[in-house]
Amino acid sequence: MSVASEAIKETKALGGALPVEPAEDTVVGTEIQRHALATRVIHWGVAFTFFACLLTGMPIWFPGFGWMASLFGGLYVCRWLHPLIGDGFFVFAFLMVTRWAAKMAMEKEDWAWLGPKTLEYLRFDRDDPNVGKYNGGQKIFFWFSALGSVGLLLTGVVLWWPEEFGQGLRRVALVLHDLAFIGFAAQLVAHIYLATAAEPGTFRAMINGRVTKAWARVHHAKWYRQVTGGESK
Repeated sequence: MSVASEAIKETKALGGALPVEPAEDTVVGTEIQRHALATRVIHWGVAFTFFACLLTGMPIWFPGFGWMASLFGGLYVCRWLHPLIGDGFFVFAFLMVTRWAAKMAMEKEDWAWLGPKTLEYLRFDRDDPNVGKYNGGQKIFFWFSALGSVGLLLTGVVLWWPEEFGQGLRRVALVLHDLAFIGFAAQLVAHIYLATAAEPGTFRAMINGRVTKAWARVHHAKWYRQVTGGESK
């Protein structure tokens, strides 16, 4: 009996009062449970805290975005709120790394995504039948995001307590903080595009945790075969 069947049986035994979500990598009818609830909460925690950091940080970064400060009560509020939200962002990023690190381990074929595979992927030339649950591009994005999070934290510490550091280090930290933010924001834009317009059906995996079998078979064929036991449809 599958994990999903056991979950349904348990729910019925309790009178349907406690809905039980199937485990990850479990077939549920015509769908597959791709992400657990904890995974989705961490993902959205990273996303929401990043956007909050963006909205409170932009008016500090450049006067032209001063109108954003009014959303939080003024520039003074943004100056103390921004680093606090940044701490929350790093906490969620840390949880993200600890939860996904093993699954995002780079394999030999994944490094090809630093070159031609990415171009093929963006042109939708073909789908690799050997792609597991996460492709090389997703793994690289994950590790760059993790590195960027550490960079934002370390440079943010210097900027939060400038009196504790020398002028030279403060200047370097300011430049690196901006570069880390720009890099993270650019990755996020690409991430949103690929999860919505480029690959319909991807976004829902972070809402209810599920994807269709058809989606899995096209975009992550190896994972699809592993989950379904080699099922062809």
